[in-house]
Amino acid sequence: MEYQKIFFEHDNAIEGGIGIESAWALPVGDNYQLDNILFYALGYSWKDIVATETIDSEKYVKNIVQKSGHSTIRIIFEDEDDVESTRDYLQSLGCDSEISDVYILIAVDIPPDVDIEKVLAFLEEGKSIGKWGYEEADVNWQH
Repeated sequence: MEYQKIFFEHDNAIEGGIGIESAWALPVGDNYQLDNILFYALGYSWKDIVATETIDSEKYVKNIVQKSGHSTIRIIFEDEDDVESTRDYLQSLGCDSEISDVYILIAVDIPPDVDIEKVLAFLEEGKSIGKWGYEEADVNWQH
């Protein structure tokens, strides 16, 4: 299968207006399965299947066809020295993550078989001592 770059429109909280985020996806019939963890577009997670429409020869996501059961959390760190150790700990819980072009921002994939309550307790603990802030970008409470 050949990867396709697809695009998501999202609210650009920093600059205002609409932002565009791209991600890699694999074709599934007429739709696409996400193969990235998103940083900015809310409501999507790794392996979700989405429908697209072509605008100016680019594929833009218009809706979700099937949820994967994965969840997405985003963390923004106060100190970049905490990034790698946090990613390592999340990996030990079974969560993959990606670092954005802004090194203190990571996107975390929580697979359906990972205890989401344990992940959220860890995130709350770090938040309470000022290590980071986090956002539930797309949480599947059925874990």
